[in-house]
Amino acid sequence: MVLENMRAFVTAAESESFSEAGRRLRISANMVSHRIQMLEKHLACRLFNRTTRRMSLTEQGRVFYENVTEALRLIEAAESHVTELGAMPRGALRATAPLHLGRRLMAPVAARYQETHPHMDVRLRLSEHVIDLVAEAVDVALRLDAFEDSSLIMRKVADVERVVCAAPAYIERAGAPEQPSDLASHQCLLLRFAGAREFRWTLDSGGRQITEPVRGHLEADDGDVLTVWAMEGRGLVMKPRFEVADALADGRLVPVMQAYPPTPVTLAVLYPARQLVPLKVKDFADLLLEEARRFLSAELGKLGDKLRL
Repeated sequence: MVLENMRAFVTAAESESFSEAGRRLRISANMVSHRIQMLEKHLACRLFNRTTRRMSLTEQGRVFYENVTEALRLIEAAESHVTELGAMPRGALRATAPLHLGRRLMAPVAARYQETHPHMDVRLRLSEHVIDLVAEAVDVALRLDAFEDSSLIMRKVADVERVVCAAPAYIERAGAPEQPSDLASHQCLLLRFAGAREFRWTLDSGGRQITEPVRGHLEADDGDVLTVWAMEGRGLVMKPRFEVADALADGRLVPVMQAYPPTPVTLAVLYPARQLVPLKVKDFADLLLEEARRFLSAELGKLGDKLRL
């Protein structure tokens, strides 16, 4: 019963709603409230501030949440490993990906995974923002980045080449930049959000990295919006080649500054390092890795490129 009370508390804290927590746990909102009241009585403190309009964690509630989430993860992982032979994963899996990869790749994978794991709930968070997997209690992430040292487990999908490109209409109007310093006089379409590094583009010059500041009148926190703007002739855009393969193949976008390509990045499946990796995480990560390589190969094939593992 104590574990059920803890799970009710964590779910209510993450959803900020007893009703939503009840829906996720498949119990009534009253039962969620009752379990949290039992937990508060056991701990001898109030965990939530409640009003008629909203609820929030108290200071004690925040401290308890930070500690109990990892405890529950360890318990769930232990349960998964004990029942791994011949058993189906149960519970909820939280996954995140950038918007384009989330729509084109992770969403279909999530649906396929849930179909073959009927006792699992899959909750996707699609965002260009880099989410703290541990703090946000996310199980699996698909991420495109120049990875530095990390405490996360990283399973590499592939190295990803990028390209600076523009629509023929923009090049006809503004000319094509020939070297990195030319970017200062061009409209660049920018991916902006907290912590973003897109206001500077890092290019390769014969093995030497050059970082150039870029600017433009249009910015968004959705990479697909930048692609649309670029095809409309509104500026230069820096993109993974696979992401604009169709537009490059049919000429809607044209590469520029090919002597100074953007530095490549890595596409990887990530999950928090733990003593025991839950079966649900391993199964989903295995499927995502396989489908990600298949997806990239298909997109790059439109340009005659091959996957770089």
